[in-house]
Amino acid sequence: MAFFIIAMLLFYQILVVLFLLVFLCIALLNLRDLKAIPQSAPHDGVLASVLVPARNEELNIERCLRSLLRQDYHAFEILVLDDGSTDSTPSILYRLSAEFPGRLRLLQGKPLPDGWHGKAWACFQLSEAASGERLLFTDADTMHEPDALRRALGALAASGSDMLSLTPRQELESFWEKLVVPLIYFILMSFLPVRLVWQSPRPAFSFANGQFILFKREIYRRIGGHAAVRDAIVEDVWLCMAVKKSGGRVSAFDGSGIVSCRMYRTLREIWEGFSKNLFAGLGYSTPALVLLMTMLLGVYIGPVLFTLYAIQGGDLSLSLFLLPLLQILLALLSRLLITRFFGQPLLFAFLHPLSQLVLLAIAGNSFYLAKSGKGSRWKGRSYNFS
Repeated sequence: MAFFIIAMLLFYQILVVLFLLVFLCIALLNLRDLKAIPQSAPHDGVLASVLVPARNEELNIERCLRSLLRQDYHAFEILVLDDGSTDSTPSILYRLSAEFPGRLRLLQGKPLPDGWHGKAWACFQLSEAASGERLLFTDADTMHEPDALRRALGALAASGSDMLSLTPRQELESFWEKLVVPLIYFILMSFLPVRLVWQSPRPAFSFANGQFILFKREIYRRIGGHAAVRDAIVEDVWLCMAVKKSGGRVSAFDGSGIVSCRMYRTLREIWEGFSKNLFAGLGYSTPALVLLMTMLLGVYIGPVLFTLYAIQGGDLSLSLFLLPLLQILLALLSRLLITRFFGQPLLFAFLHPLSQLVLLAIAGNSFYLAKSGKGSRWKGRSYNFS
């Protein structure tokens, strides 16, 4: 019996090592394939509409709009929609509109209809008012270098894509931001072969970042715009899937050199934001969530527990110490490589198991909110589309 247990434990540890090697290989390939957005300029000179939904963004909106107003592309308009803000966002928008007359169009959002989530409804209204043949949807918590729009339009044209998305640099200041927010890119780069996002027509290989999504208007209309994802909390990925299903082409680039984003500022915002998105991002699939949580526990947290147990008991055997230590080093190597690629704080990569524990807690909360009927809360609204 003891021999069987030892053999099963050894098999388990080897299996975890193999998983981590696969994830490391995927990460290395992705770090090679996710190219920085090229310097090429657009050659068609079409009008671009820059569309910014804003709800309670008093800390971000002025910085975002000023960065957009200094774009060096010659033909663009900026539309910003106030989505029922209860803070000082409206007054900031009116002041900026007066300062830049004719360059900044303000829209007042209509009441949220049943069956829609706020961002999709705001983006839909913006698209209806836009005049451009290129539609850039960007979040109010982003900041853009002067060449961001021009380079994105050039990349869209050069790649022959119908939809383009970028991975902005994530601005990380507080402890909790540095601990948790980098997991977004870690999960992306470890589990999804990004080359297949633009090479494979299969919707299963879809990625987009709602902080910066550029469409050709024709494809946006073809898929039904944001109406097609009215009840999709993770609307960016679902938009990418819709484009692929319609026969369109998508592309993704590293945009950390031209766009940055401060997603969350406090632990509460991180908790609510990730809880809103995590279960929804898995299509509200309980088996998928259980699989994810089991994998995180077994692959990233289990090795630490085994190692601590082995050290405490003085058992430095292959199954209890050496293989778990190898697993920790493989996970750390992947995290360090991805962290360095996106310019994130390297020190926090060494807290990877802690960040995974927080992610597990968020996953459990995301499941609870959906299944209990309470729904996820974000900026004063509650959503439950599960």
